[in-house]
Amino acid sequence: MSIPHPTRLAASMALACASSSLAFSVAAAEPDAVQVRTLDTLVVTAVAPVSPLTWETDPRLPRQPVPASDGADYLKTVPGFTAIRNGGTNGDPVLRGMFGSRLALLTNDGAMPGACPARMDNPLSYVSPQTYDRLVVVKGPQTVQWGPGASAGTVRFERDTPHFEQPGLRLQGSLLAGSSGRNDQVVDATAGASTGYARVSANRSAADDYRDGNGDIVPSLWKKWNADVALGWTPDADTVIELAAGSGDGRARYAARSMDGSQFKRESYTMRFGKTGFDSALDSIQASVFHNLADHVMDNYTLREPNPMGTMPMPMASNVERRTQGGRAALEWAWAQWELVAGIDGQRSRHRGRKAAGRGTYRGLPWTTDAHFRTVGVFSEATWHPAPNARWVAGARVDRAEASDERVTVGMMARPNPTAGVTRRETLKGGFVRFEQELSAMPLTWYAGVGHTTRMPDYWELFSADAGPAGAANAFAGMAPEATTQLDTGLQFRGERVQAWLSAYAGRIDDYILFTYRQGGMKGATSSVANIDARTHGAEAGLEFAASDAWKLAGTLAWTRGRNRTAGTALPQMPPLEARLSANYEGERWSFGALLRALARQDRVAIGQGNVTGRDIGPSAGLATLALNGGYRLGDRWQLSFGVDNVFNRAYAEHLNLAGNADFGFPADPVRINEPGRNAWMKLDFSY
Repeated sequence: MSIPHPTRLAASMALACASSSLAFSVAAAEPDAVQVRTLDTLVVTAVAPVSPLTWETDPRLPRQPVPASDGADYLKTVPGFTAIRNGGTNGDPVLRGMFGSRLALLTNDGAMPGACPARMDNPLSYVSPQTYDRLVVVKGPQTVQWGPGASAGTVRFERDTPHFEQPGLRLQGSLLAGSSGRNDQVVDATAGASTGYARVSANRSAADDYRDGNGDIVPSLWKKWNADVALGWTPDADTVIELAAGSGDGRARYAARSMDGSQFKRESYTMRFGKTGFDSALDSIQASVFHNLADHVMDNYTLREPNPMGTMPMPMASNVERRTQGGRAALEWAWAQWELVAGIDGQRSRHRGRKAAGRGTYRGLPWTTDAHFRTVGVFSEATWHPAPNARWVAGARVDRAEASDERVTVGMMARPNPTAGVTRRETLKGGFVRFEQELSAMPLTWYAGVGHTTRMPDYWELFSADAGPAGAANAFAGMAPEATTQLDTGLQFRGERVQAWLSAYAGRIDDYILFTYRQGGMKGATSSVANIDARTHGAEAGLEFAASDAWKLAGTLAWTRGRNRTAGTALPQMPPLEARLSANYEGERWSFGALLRALARQDRVAIGQGNVTGRDIGPSAGLATLALNGGYRLGDRWQLSFGVDNVFNRAYAEHLNLAGNADFGFPADPVRINEPGRNAWMKLDFSY
């Protein structure tokens, strides 16, 4: 695939416009046959919690900075989230300084871990936010319903079940154009009747290399597409059986890597069953199974020319694939003072690959499997209401996890693997308890909870490092499971014109998994991984003030600290203090807004240490950027939004950042990659 010619771009946008116009005419002809969804004119700049430790938003709403191209980009509107930037797209999400499988990342209750050993295709690379109905985030180890080891939090992109009382058609879509050749098209159409429905969701997103605030070109182009179809049978209002399938692909150029992603092929299949409306304490039955496949190709010749003076002077390609299958079943009960959900979940995953020198030669090679993973667990979560304004929430789960090392040889020199054929088995335990109370004297809720979870080292931690802990044969043999115990507490105030919230946390992490990098000359950096003991603490706060029916002022703050207790030093890859201030006006037709984002200097670093994707390369300076946005409601079904990011064209780089690659002219010593300069965009949404 290549970046589209302007004529093809115009044709695709015209097709989308024609489709939306046709939908509009159908809606006008049959007003009683469809359910109208009124578009929201507000451009999202930050998200507030809907309940203690839980954030929920509609990812189809326009957002600023420029509307997201992947799941990690959209998460940055939730305070506490940052991302390790790869360039233009496919950032890796970070919550409160925690990265990787410390975050449970799910789409429609299924997992899709990427295949790249360096997380070039992290799970959210395969997520197009605007094709989902809900984004739900639970911070900290404060739920046990969605898998083991989610010490940082749980992120779920969900699609709702559509219901039709009579035959009808619903359609949503958008068109986006912006600087650096950015152009997106999204369409989501659902047709159905009382007995069933069919839903088709599709998107395409593309952009060219961007220029930073200095006017320098940063290699960062991408092009990706996704398409999903779901068929549902609803024999009554309380029952649904759904079959769904999806596919996608893309490519992305990376300024910070020695290879680019020339293929991000996705195949997804799911089946789910839901039943409610029982005449007993049983409230619902939910069950689902999934099959996800990530087929990823990285090379140094499709989107760049091999650098004769670089670490890969000849054309090279690596094709990696990960197949993940699993399922979940849960029952929910409700009594006068009690609610209970209990169930079982599990998954298995196979990782394999092939690589070769030369253009396309890898295709003729057989696949070699290097790892298998299996997990099965049981969970239960209960809520007790001892009083109308108070509740206890508690949960527990236990999992049996396995990892098998199928590598016969390891390293560039193909040395015999000392753990070939070895299977590791671990029992993982987790649980939490939380008290929540709503005060009767004022609209204030407070909560406090403590959670514990044990996390099995993931694929990247067991197989990616060049060396394991001292005295261990390799990382697979030497890495212990990571155990996190964390206290979370907070306040939420919901007044008539003022809403405010505050959350704080403090965690102890035993056997925290830490990567250390050392420069290796022409061979690049080498990595080792070891367990240490660590602690983290921090806070997040938000305030919204409705000065009038049209004006709203808001601000958020996110602060986190981490410490390596073993060495007595800072924990690496901790984001700096971040503040966001916004002002928004929303009239009957027009809306306007401004967003000021400020980051403090970060000098608490551990140079050369980090995770499988990023590492600290030194302190970072403080910065501030301004973004402006606006919107115009063209009618109940049409909305135009627009914005300018980095208004003053500032040259800056984020603290969490990959080091620039010498193939694109960056210095040999690690250097952060600058973010985009001034960036303008315009988005047209339609819905009926």
